[in-house]
Amino acid sequence: MSQLLEVRDLRVNFGAHAAVRGVSFDIAAGETLALVGESGSGKSATALSLMQLVPEPGRVTGSVRFEGRELLGLPTRAVRELRGKQISMIFQEPMTSLNPVLSVGAQVVETLRQHEALSRRAARARAVELLDLVRIPEPQRRFDDYPHELSGGQRQRVMIAMAVACRPRLLIADEPTTALDVTIQARILELLDALRRELSMSLLLITHDLGVVADHADRVAVMLAGRKVEEAPTADLFARPRHAYTRGLLGASLNLADDLHYRSWTLPEIRHTATADRADHADEETGFVVVPRKVPERTASSLQATDAAPLLAVRDLRVAYPQRHGAPALFAVDGVSLDIGRGESVGLVGESGCGKSTLSRAIMRLVPVAGGSIALDGTELVPLRERALRPLRRKVQMVFQDPYASLNPRRTVGDILETVLAVNGVGDAAARRVRVRSALERVGLPAAALARFPHEFSGGQRQRIGIARALVLEPALLICDEPVSALDVSIQAQILNLLVELKCELGLSMLFISHDLSVVRYIADHVHVMRQGKIVESGDHQDIWRAPRHPYTRALLAAIPGRELEAEAA
Repeated sequence: MSQLLEVRDLRVNFGAHAAVRGVSFDIAAGETLALVGESGSGKSATALSLMQLVPEPGRVTGSVRFEGRELLGLPTRAVRELRGKQISMIFQEPMTSLNPVLSVGAQVVETLRQHEALSRRAARARAVELLDLVRIPEPQRRFDDYPHELSGGQRQRVMIAMAVACRPRLLIADEPTTALDVTIQARILELLDALRRELSMSLLLITHDLGVVADHADRVAVMLAGRKVEEAPTADLFARPRHAYTRGLLGASLNLADDLHYRSWTLPEIRHTATADRADHADEETGFVVVPRKVPERTASSLQATDAAPLLAVRDLRVAYPQRHGAPALFAVDGVSLDIGRGESVGLVGESGCGKSTLSRAIMRLVPVAGGSIALDGTELVPLRERALRPLRRKVQMVFQDPYASLNPRRTVGDILETVLAVNGVGDAAARRVRVRSALERVGLPAAALARFPHEFSGGQRQRIGIARALVLEPALLICDEPVSALDVSIQAQILNLLVELKCELGLSMLFISHDLSVVRYIADHVHVMRQGKIVESGDHQDIWRAPRHPYTRALLAAIPGRELEAEAA
């Protein structure tokens, strides 16, 4: 098989910081190579260097040969002719890559006319064909839609249409499905596979999702701290990973886990600051360690609900949103009933738009309720006005998906946490400071973090701050709305372990909302599957996983990446 791309000793430096450190790899014609690793490992910097898109003051050295032609040092005009025509790229977030004031069709046309001598009419016809190729429904009509009028999955399909418009030889896909529902992710990846075969394209797939890699890559290169630490055919890497970091990623990936549940196992963690005696391996050059999977030291009482009466009882709840032009109201939550016992973890799964987040906001009384009841510890919440609700709000707190968007960037962590206590009338200033320090300690952050701002922390650390903010009021119920969906697999494992430890230590009840059934399988005692505002299936986490009854649940399970490899391993 001939080599389409040959990368040798690639280095990307930003001043004294080395983002990529001597990486080498090849991609054969028609092959899919997956580049995996955590955020900051150098994956995206590697991809950008191939396209000559590394921003200033970045400096790229080494060798990048495409079809035998050296790309580094090419004149700007030659690079522009190459981009989009011979090598194309799909970015992670289409909403920030698409022009919000141009229709999606016009943006596909623009790509075509940059590289091909087409009339406006011919370019439009070709753009409609491309939108149909990537399975945009009614492409002739959707041609004139703007990006905000399309769903996340449809916007990503438009990005793919633009990327393959000129039939490139190499397509670089940088985390193309990270923020998408599992069923939409499956369709996008199947589409990329089909286009690769139809267009005889090679694919460089950049991801931190090992399930995606298992299903769609021919070979895998693993990156850590700017270096390639392992490379192998996909089946070999999953069956016999050589590097401890690769073993840590595989162990922490819930997509490939075999019947793991928090009652029986803690997830292995990859840490950059831990003692070597706790670790399976310590790498002197990168400073990482892998803390192995272990049986948790928890008492039976810490894992069981302590009272037969539920802490939260929701009955026939309905939340309606008015429509324009006198259309009937849309019920985002339509007759939902569920219980959460004391000390119990309840999972709520479903695709974006199914009503999960609306249900959580209704439980917290942040949106109006059209009907039904919400009883918290025996108190009916729906009829209560704000004054009566305020003391009860302390009992229910939320951890959000994006902690950076929910933390005030102008306030220090100490100010953020103390404000929560002050607004709720908890203690004097001295007592509040003690409580804030205790909350930070519980989530594994040092007291020095109190004086720092949110932007000074990593994504995983910001999520810990979000959890500390929810815990500082000592709630009985924690609502976690997609708290790990945007995190690397290793950081996800740390946050899930932390939530379980806090649940057992404090006797917390949890409503854990996610579109990822694998995560819910690990952390939930009981699971509800939601679709179009309704609960379509409920059951014990093992029953839902092993014997799903509803076709929608079966569709969600079938879409989880890595399932085939997991079955082979079992």
